[in-house]
Amino acid sequence: MNTQTAQEFLTRCFHPGETVALLLRKESPASTTQRIVTLEQATASRYIAWLRYENHNGANVYVAANPLRSGSRKRTKDCIAEVRHLYLDIDEDGDNRIATLMESEAVPVPTVILSTSPDKYQVLWRVEGFDFDHQENTLKLLAIAFGGDSACTDRNRVLRVPGFRNCKYDPAHPVTVEYPSDSTYRPEDFRLDDALLNAVIPPYGFARMYPANKNTHSEQDWAWIVQQLSLGEDAGKLTLMLASRRSDKPNPLYYAQRTIDMASARLSLLEGVAIEDVIAMLERRRSAEFPASLCSSRAREIATTAKRMLSRTKFASIHHPKENHHAIA
Repeated sequence: MNTQTAQEFLTRCFHPGETVALLLRKESPASTTQRIVTLEQATASRYIAWLRYENHNGANVYVAANPLRSGSRKRTKDCIAEVRHLYLDIDEDGDNRIATLMESEAVPVPTVILSTSPDKYQVLWRVEGFDFDHQENTLKLLAIAFGGDSACTDRNRVLRVPGFRNCKYDPAHPVTVEYPSDSTYRPEDFRLDDALLNAVIPPYGFARMYPANKNTHSEQDWAWIVQQLSLGEDAGKLTLMLASRRSDKPNPLYYAQRTIDMASARLSLLEGVAIEDVIAMLERRRSAEFPASLCSSRAREIATTAKRMLSRTKFASIHHPKENHHAIA
């Protein structure tokens, strides 16, 4: 557990003096505890220590995605003060769906990506200018477009808090976080009308499906990066080159950093490097570019994702040997 990560997440998501709802939920025996406190109370060292204790003893830790009205005692829809975030729960085929989302021109770069368990994510966009009806409609369109959980469209929805563990698993899975953007978005930044959904975003069944005889720009980037890394080219230099080449991306630097680090992790794992050594390598590489707590969680998330990619590739080669030559690394 990393309580500093939890404090940073809450501080990024809410303003000083705001009221937030924290939820503790145990699976066995089933129990739920809710606390409605100010941001300052929630991030105080003693309070975070209590959350850590509860999490260590099996309680999953959640926070409401939107702030509550001052003086609220419940977390009902009527108690929500304003729309602070749009969010998307991705419970299946998460790595592919996150990649598709990051490449889409229909939505801006997310403010937060939470890795809640293997191949499962919660995505947040910090927003302003949304009323409750517009938020709910946009959340439904996001779920349709990117294969999210269509039930997660309530304004009083709770999200996992990074830095704690997901206790639904044995062993418990650490909830990690990335901050691809620090922007605040408005309704016009989300171009999810029906015409765009039909014209631009492939209908969901939605692992990205590519024709065997046609490479996308991202596939070409991946092949070039793998080749250059295999030849011993410097990762920092490649990051700047790829970001320059892909100025069409909403966040070219983020795209380049993640693509190169994912390729590096995959190549290292293929060479038999231990995953902890891969994590350490990624941390060293980006130590000057990310805060220490984020750098560590980001490196671990990328390394574990690369390991899952390799596992799926091996599975496909065994069970679908004729199809695997079209698989995307």
